[in-house]
Amino acid sequence: MTTPTIQAIDAHGHYGDYFRQGGDPLVDSCMSAAADAVVGRAAACGVTHTIASPLAGLLPRGQADAVAGNEAAFREVPKVPGLLQYVIVNPLQPRTYDQARAMLEAPWCVGVKLHPEEHGYPIKERGDKLFAFLEELGAPVMTHSGCPNSLPADFVPFVDRYPGVRLLLAHLGNGTGANGRADLQVRAVQAAKHGNLWVDTSSARSLLPGLIEWAVREISAERLLFGSDTPLYHVAMQRERIEAAEVPDEAKRLILRQNAVQFFKLDQL
Repeated sequence: MTTPTIQAIDAHGHYGDYFRQGGDPLVDSCMSAAADAVVGRAAACGVTHTIASPLAGLLPRGQADAVAGNEAAFREVPKVPGLLQYVIVNPLQPRTYDQARAMLEAPWCVGVKLHPEEHGYPIKERGDKLFAFLEELGAPVMTHSGCPNSLPADFVPFVDRYPGVRLLLAHLGNGTGANGRADLQVRAVQAAKHGNLWVDTSSARSLLPGLIEWAVREISAERLLFGSDTPLYHVAMQRERIEAAEVPDEAKRLILRQNAVQFFKLDQL
């Protein structure tokens, strides 16, 4: 197997302090990491670049200040080699729209992050105005998916209506809890009319034997991007799941690097 030499790109990262109201302090601590720790863990397993949003712009649920999180990330990310920025857009904080327009001009800010769950809005109620803006913006977009405010099927009408939006659904296999359906993201990709939906692998469900392999068969490796959700999950473990997948090496190359290069237009890396 030659794929361990691939310089992987992690399409789904964070940095900062994880906090869940009433959560276990030990778990919160384990899921927290400064930016330099995030890229250090990545480098140790051959991940050269991590595209990240600051946890401060997402948490605590329903209370985060995405504007402040974006401002801090815009200052911090360029100081950390190997880190790239998602600018967070929250329709409940309209200033984030202006931030996205400005920050995406910087070479280290390469995409938009949406999180309907943490910010507390159903995508099916906010999607039209949001996707009209995203199509105007023209930048790649990654969104949390698989929970009540962000069911993958709820994104399909918007990517169909706004074909200029390239949308990456996070969390292959996430389906509103451990007993939920594992096929939701893949079925959404299949339902989209314009081929403008992709899925990342950043889910605990991706550890299921056979899920990565099934997704490759269903939608092809070209529709899957490696994501770890670092530091919430361990990046080396997530990468090894792709390395050990029972798929051809070329599929692993696409998932670990080439699809991200194309999706985010990172040919300079």
